[in-house]
Amino acid sequence: MINISESAQAHFVKLLSQQAEGTSIRIFVVNPGTANAECGVSYCPADAVEPEDVKLEYNGFLAYIDADSKPFLAEAEVDFVTDQMGSQLTLKAPNAKLRKVADDAPLFERVHYFIQAEVNPQLAGHGGECTLMEITDDGYAVLQFGGGCNGCSQIDLTVKDGIEKQLLEVMAGEIKGVRDMTEHERGEHSYY
Repeated sequence: MINISESAQAHFVKLLSQQAEGTSIRIFVVNPGTANAECGVSYCPADAVEPEDVKLEYNGFLAYIDADSKPFLAEAEVDFVTDQMGSQLTLKAPNAKLRKVADDAPLFERVHYFIQAEVNPQLAGHGGECTLMEITDDGYAVLQFGGGCNGCSQIDLTVKDGIEKQLLEVMAGEIKGVRDMTEHERGEHSYY
C-alpha cells in the first residue's frame, strides 16, 4: 500500500523516540478524491487510534491510515531526502486526488481514471483539460476538450501523438483510438 523508505523509517524512529510512549505515525489525505487533496503525516497518540484504522507495522514504529484515506494512498511513497539544501520528508500519493480503479473495472472507468490521473495533469500546465464522453461500440474513446485546449492549434498533435499513443499502450487491444468531439472552431475558451 504505502512504501516508506528506509531513510524515512529511520527518521520516524528518531522523531518518535522524543514523543510520549505509544505514539505512532498517522498518514492521511485531507479532501481525498478532489482537486484540493492534500497528503500529510502527523503524530498519532495511542488514544487517537480508531478501530477502523489500517495498522502498518515497521521496524521500531507503527503507522496508521484512516479508512477514508486508504484507497487514496494506494501506491503512495514516503521518503526522507537530504541534499545541499537540507533534509525534508516527502510524500507522493498519485491517487490522492482520484481513487485508483481496479484492473478489472469496466473499460470506461479505467479510461476515465487514466484521463484524470495521467492526461489532465499534463494538459493543466497549458490551462487545458479533457473529459471522456463515451467509448464507442467499435472501441474509440471520445473526448471533449476545454480550457486552453479549446481552439488550440496543436490539438491534433495532442490527441494523436499524446493521448491516443498513451492509451493504446496502456489499454492495448481494448481501445482502437481516440476521437475529439470538441467544436474547436467555436473557440469560446480558446488559448490566446
